[in-house]
Formats: sequence, structure tokens, C-alpha cells
Amino acid sequence: MCGIIGYVGKPGAGALVLEALKRLEYRGYDSAGIAVVEDGRLTVEKAAGKIVMLEKRLDGHIPRGRTAIAHTRWATHGAPTDTNAHPHTDCGGTIAVIHNGIIENAGALREQLLARGK
Repeated sequence: MCGIIGYVGKPGAGALVLEALKRLEYRGYDSAGIAVVEDGRLTVEKAAGKIVMLEKRLDGHIPRGRTAIAHTRWATHGAPTDTNAHPHTDCGGTIAVIHNGIIENAGALREQLLARGK
């Protein structure tokens, strides 16, 4: 199980999805993360453990922005670590995604990307 929330609207998207994530925490205790677009820049913060660990990492500096996604994870594949926490980003840190479930062909996708120099 996982909890996923997204928001597009008024400034303050980071705080809004973080609060919504707390309501979804029962869906996953292993890790949590948020991604917020603010002033055209993507900010991603994530942490292994309960949402309180993400809040400690943010240390009161929650990106405002108008667009945000957030995720709380119950690990079914891969250890509950900062690296495995969602959102995941592309190599340039310009795109953030959250998914629910196991990407069965992750190994093949990784090999294809590495072959292309990504």
C-alpha cells in the first residue's frame, strides 16, 4: 500500500500535500516524500521512516509553490531507504514521479538507459 496526493492551485502547495499525507500515513510507514514546483524550480525532499522524519528533514522550510505531489510508502520491493522513497526524479532533477506498485521490468529499463548513457 501507499498513499499518494497531488495538488495544483494556490501557493502553499507543499504544506497542503504534507498535511494531506499525514491523513494517508496509515497507508505506509516506511518512507515519505514531497516534490514542489516553486518559481519554476523543482524541490524534492524525502526520508525513510514515518512522516515526522520528512518534517525533520524539511526543518520548517516547506516549499510553497502552486504544484506539489507527495507520497507515503509501505515497502513491498526494495528496502525502506531515503533513496527508495518517492518521489523519484529524472537524472537532471527536472521531473518528479510517484508510482504505486512494483515496476517489473526495472532491470531492463535500467540497462536500456545505461546503454544510452543516461
